[in-house]
Amino acid sequence: MKSNPRFVLAYSGGLDTSVILNWLRERYGAEVVTVTADFGQKKELNGIRERAIAGGATRVYVDDVREEFVRDYVWPSLKAGALYQGVYPLATALGRPLIAKRLVLAARETGADAIVHGCTGKGNDQVRIEVSVGALAPDLRCIAPLREWELKSRDDEIAWAKERGIPVVATSNSPYSLDENLWGTSIEGGAMEDPWAAPPAGAWQMTTDPIDAPDQPADVTIAFECGVPVSLDGREHGGPDLIDALNRLGAMHGVGRIDVVEDRLVGIKSRELYEAPAAVILHAARASLEQITLDRETRRLKEQMGQELARLIYDGLWYSPLRRSIQAFVDEATARVTGEVRLSLGKGAVRTLGRRSPVSLYRYGLATYGKGDGFHHAASAGFIEIFGLAARTASAVAEDVPVTGTDGASPGEAVLVAGDVPAPGENGGHGGGR
Repeated sequence: MKSNPRFVLAYSGGLDTSVILNWLRERYGAEVVTVTADFGQKKELNGIRERAIAGGATRVYVDDVREEFVRDYVWPSLKAGALYQGVYPLATALGRPLIAKRLVLAARETGADAIVHGCTGKGNDQVRIEVSVGALAPDLRCIAPLREWELKSRDDEIAWAKERGIPVVATSNSPYSLDENLWGTSIEGGAMEDPWAAPPAGAWQMTTDPIDAPDQPADVTIAFECGVPVSLDGREHGGPDLIDALNRLGAMHGVGRIDVVEDRLVGIKSRELYEAPAAVILHAARASLEQITLDRETRRLKEQMGQELARLIYDGLWYSPLRRSIQAFVDEATARVTGEVRLSLGKGAVRTLGRRSPVSLYRYGLATYGKGDGFHHAASAGFIEIFGLAARTASAVAEDVPVTGTDGASPGEAVLVAGDVPAPGENGGHGGGR
């Protein structure tokens, strides 16, 4: 490595990255450029520019990425119904490829030699950042100090910083590791490392305990256009504002708490708490609207694609060809997901009250059992006979009995077994397999 290299550091302003900034200068004699992405964090950004400069950064980027994050990352994942292992709305995972993009842009602008991050050696984020950087800038190397330095614990980092007079916003008593953005907050560490232990009340950062939530639920109406939410209670909102409003309302009513033991990419299981009121509400609304706007087969395949997309996002493969291909399918499949959903938020639960759409596939005349029933009931017998033919044939062959229809034909009249198929050119041998 050349003398006095220039590094771009993903800087949160917390303990790890504050120590890393100075460690890079001490270890490599490096000039350090910091990049911080504003995802809508409430506390982390306070004074972050000043802390970076005080720590020795030669250039500081604080990028407001809220609009880009929602438009290009959150809404595509919502449209797909991407929930990792069925529950996690991927808030942290969705932010990492955008952070990587901003790091690469800063590296190109400043002529940096490498990108540095503060991810641990057994977490998912190291993979997400480095794979994304590699996809966007294959020529840039990544450095991960937490995988190579001599500091083995938070106490070691605090002591190292104290010896050098480096101000850090941390104490050895901090029990939790937090990551926050508009789409959700992740909480890990402390008592949650015992999967039998109930989450301490103090672990939750934003949501009211459902027991203490208001007795009167809140009813909301959310409108979608082509799978994207566009208004709340008849009032149009931009993406970040709509999410922020639902976060506040949902949190008040105890909505959005997730407690899961998930499978990390690196092969370990990890107890995680997530708070994601808006994500939980919007995924519930999306699913309800899809019930009336998507046909059965599209819904079935879209659900599978959503699970696959969630895995790709979780694994750090946002910039992969497969992710783009799945997204193209999702965009086409959700072109008709337009309409409104009415929901009730109360005591930690989200209930659908109603849904409507100008392109709804639900038809009263087909669904009703009362007056106005327009369904052709007599046609069902033939449908059932053909639909079940393969299953009946397999059972008949296994039990060595004739295959009969449902039209009252006797076994002798309906039998068709191996060896009795007419040869080509004989009566009936006209290749019905077309």
